[in-house]
Amino acid sequence: MKQQIAELARGTDEILPDNGLEEKLKKGRPLVVKVGFDPTAPDLHLGHTVLINKMRQFQEFGHDVIFLIGDFTGMIGDPSGKNSTRPALSEEEIAENARTYKAQIFRILDPEKTRIDFNSRWTNELGAAGLIRLASRHTVARMLERDDFAKRYAAGQPISIHEFLYPLVQGHDSVALKADVELGGTDQKFNLLVGRQLQQAYGQEPQLVMTTPLLEGLDGVQKMSKSLGNYIGITDPAGDMFGKLMSISDELMWRYFELLSFRPLGDIEGLRKAVAEGRNPRDVKFELADEIVARFHDRKAAEAAHAEFVARFQKGAMPEDIEEVTVATRDGVLGIAYILKEAGLVSSTGEAFRMIKQGAVRVDGDRVEDRSTELEAGSAHIYQVGKRKFARVHLT
Repeated sequence: MKQQIAELARGTDEILPDNGLEEKLKKGRPLVVKVGFDPTAPDLHLGHTVLINKMRQFQEFGHDVIFLIGDFTGMIGDPSGKNSTRPALSEEEIAENARTYKAQIFRILDPEKTRIDFNSRWTNELGAAGLIRLASRHTVARMLERDDFAKRYAAGQPISIHEFLYPLVQGHDSVALKADVELGGTDQKFNLLVGRQLQQAYGQEPQLVMTTPLLEGLDGVQKMSKSLGNYIGITDPAGDMFGKLMSISDELMWRYFELLSFRPLGDIEGLRKAVAEGRNPRDVKFELADEIVARFHDRKAAEAAHAEFVARFQKGAMPEDIEEVTVATRDGVLGIAYILKEAGLVSSTGEAFRMIKQGAVRVDGDRVEDRSTELEAGSAHIYQVGKRKFARVHLT
């Protein structure tokens, strides 16, 4: 039990209630572990895998893991962390995205130990009367305790009634599945606690709530998100995945080790100590990229991506220490010439255009040939002008 608690608690933000994990494990039977994913985008990224890795750990200890696809809640739209009403998805979008999710999760989870379910299976059966009875189990005052709702209400921003249904339906999922444990990101804490409250209201033992941190994207600031463009998709080609991992800052590297690596914590602390004593952090970042790429592709693909990266960058005399620069976009995108100018790599956009024409501008080692190239906010890349000017630029 001590081994389970230590491993399952690794990388979590909160476990509620205190000592709850030990109490659940004392039952001496496989626990029902629920994790919900709304199919809001067709591809999973490394940010999603923080939770999926935790699911994998529960599987390895023999517990019953449910990958719950929120095809019903996806039609509502999760308002968590949003300052405006989130657009709902169509049934066709949800069905297509759900199919893609199912094809991707088994890169991490054991398919023979994973139960996939859809919350429409029981929520559709509630009907209008059932939803009204469910809504009677919670209050508007409790809903407004949620930080994002409270801020929007105080600012006079609209909150649609259907948004209040989201945490109720998610909580009802825990009732339907008789969940012992629910996992979610820190932005899901309120919803997960609603699940505990509803289970009590329905006469069930409340589930244990475990939250995991939100993984920062390539910009090192905002959480990894496809909509922000700062993500690494788990289906990205091996070379692209390797290059993106190598583009993160040295400081962010440790966060990725903590939340994504399967290496023992003692090993990671050893790497930290080695860097503090003078080891090049780039070499340690190679180890992270090797591990992650091998997980989602294979060892041979990781080795090839590593060799390609070395050929593109190190043999091109990439400096040991590359300056970190943050550049603000305009309406979420910015042209390559303006990026180079704002990053201090050229003195003017005119010079940037001349350098592009000469073939002297590269992004992550690839030559830029189109002067109209634009990049999205949330991205982070290594920009090179000529042979000696480099900057790792984070677009916001």
